[in-house]
Amino acid sequence: MKDPKLKPQLRFQINPGGWFEGGSSVEYTTNDWRLERPVINLDKCVGCLYCWIYCPEPAIIPLDREGRGPTKVEVDYDHCKGCGICAQVCPTKAIEMVREEVKV
Repeated sequence: MKDPKLKPQLRFQINPGGWFEGGSSVEYTTNDWRLERPVINLDKCVGCLYCWIYCPEPAIIPLDREGRGPTKVEVDYDHCKGCGICAQVCPTKAIEMVREEVKV
C-alpha cells in the first residue's frame, strides 16, 4: 500500500500543461554511455553526407576540404550515442562500428 503523502521526486519540473521546457541536443553530451563508436575510413568516404542526414544527433560534422564544400566527415564523440545508423546508411561502408573501450 502506498503512502498518499509521498509524491515522486521529478528530476525536471513539469509545468501544469504537462510539457517539459524545450532544449537542444547540442546542449547535452552522450559520450560516456555508448557501447560502440563509429570510426570513419577517410580513404573510402566519398562525402555523400548520408551519415550526416540520418544521424539523430549533431554528431556528424561535414568537413570542407580545399574550398570545394563538404567532401569528408568526422565524428563528434561528445554527441555520438553509438546507434550505428551512420554505418548502416553509408553506401561505401566507410564507417565501421567498433566496441568502445571500457573505462575503469
